[in-house]
Amino acid sequence: MTTDLWQELTTTALLGTDRRPLPAGPADVPVDRTDPATALLDLAAVATVRRRAGATADPAVPLPAPAGPDPRPEPSPDAARRLAVLLGGHGTHGGGHGTANLGELLPQWLGTARRHGYRAPAAAVPALLDAGRARTELRPDVVALTGPLGRWLAERNQEWRYVGRTVTEELAPEPDERLWQEGLFAERVSLLARLRRAAPAAALDLLASTWPTERAEDRLLFLDTLHESLSLADEPFLEAALTDRSKNVRATAAELLSTLPGSALAARMAERARAAVGTADQGRLTVRPPAECDAGMQRDGIAPKSPTGRGQRAWWFGEVLAAAPLSLWTADTGLTPDQLLRLPVTEDEPDDWREDLHEAWARAAVRQRDAAWARALLGPPPRPAGALARIAGAVGRRSGRAGDRSRSAAQATGAPARLLGVLPEAERAAWTAAFIGAQGLGEAFQLLGACATPWTPPLSTAVVEALERAASSGSYPWSHSGVLGMTERALSPETAPAVAALAAAATPNSAWADTLARLAETLRFRSAMLDELAPAAAS
Repeated sequence: MTTDLWQELTTTALLGTDRRPLPAGPADVPVDRTDPATALLDLAAVATVRRRAGATADPAVPLPAPAGPDPRPEPSPDAARRLAVLLGGHGTHGGGHGTANLGELLPQWLGTARRHGYRAPAAAVPALLDAGRARTELRPDVVALTGPLGRWLAERNQEWRYVGRTVTEELAPEPDERLWQEGLFAERVSLLARLRRAAPAAALDLLASTWPTERAEDRLLFLDTLHESLSLADEPFLEAALTDRSKNVRATAAELLSTLPGSALAARMAERARAAVGTADQGRLTVRPPAECDAGMQRDGIAPKSPTGRGQRAWWFGEVLAAAPLSLWTADTGLTPDQLLRLPVTEDEPDDWREDLHEAWARAAVRQRDAAWARALLGPPPRPAGALARIAGAVGRRSGRAGDRSRSAAQATGAPARLLGVLPEAERAAWTAAFIGAQGLGEAFQLLGACATPWTPPLSTAVVEALERAASSGSYPWSHSGVLGMTERALSPETAPAVAALAAAATPNSAWADTLARLAETLRFRSAMLDELAPAAAS
């Protein structure tokens, strides 16, 4: 069946069979045309089945060669049935107060199956291709799991044409010139990002081939892909981008260069940083912020006017130090990051520059992925509240010089979340668990978002205990809706019995009882889902 037949059927249905004759229809499916209206519905039913199966070729044309072989195993029958439930379009599973929320579990099924090396059950491939068409974030997993059969079907159904343009880890990356020249913007970004991971030099060459003709907003997003596998081999391209017509492109190029300690820009920033912070007296640090933003600073990505309303000299000072290699401070002083953070700060100016200094160091730690500095800025896990106060201005840029010295924990948690992202996964989880144990869930959303999923058992236990405290404190579940949404995807499934016990202990038919019962059922569903996808279950 062709797409033209479906369009003819649609037109006939709109105009009526008395005004427009029925189309011929497929020759291999005879239809009784005694009643035109019934015949129209019969033809539409046949067309629908063929569309869903991906059969868009004319039956008169010889059948194409079958899809190529896929040596990967299918998951267990139980896992296949659960996939059918997830693809069924139902947002919940179960009934009553223990209804599981399945909205975000399909991506987890797909990602787990892909990691275990499965191929999608053949019967589920058309529905999976439809899911990928509807949800772009699923496409890499869908294309990988459906494999040769998915590509074969997509060649015969224009609605699945995204398959041919989705680059996955399983496909050998190549600099596809045609896709790069003619593809949609999202497809070009995906190609560049995938190629960048596998062949950084080829990706850079591909980007450079069209760079002068790209729109400014596209250049900016393409430039972001260079964060992957960034090296000094990219320096000449990025140095040239410092003179780009777009100030945002210039700023991004400067930020990328500042993450390369051996770059010429990092060396220039180090020279400016030494002039701005004196370390000759190891008992203290002396701050001398820049008096002007000269042409060299502007070329290196520092805006002459603060875009945040912050004082000009404070802005220049922060931008210089955030772009300077952190290694220069330990090398020049022989002190550790923790020792440097404890040094008193003296100023040639009446303002207090200690916060500005520590804020800039925090931004540099995030930008340069320096775990030692991030660890020192965060402080030890058992005392998260003290750490938050210590780096209240870190990473996030302040809106003014005065009246901004004290910050709420809600404003400050953005800084720890970014610094946490620099640390190893286990350390992130331990720090966050300690914070939740001391502070509860109220300000934990961003911190939890920085932790790898599924959460470790200690972190999951800390979250469940905090939920118990929240439920008994008289607060409402929607006060923690962000964290509760994350628990459905990230909480260790082994905590299901503990969550179910909390639900049973809550006031019957209360908001907490319903919320916890739904969470417990979702965790049980996830636990069964992951067990079914385990390699032993498929053998």
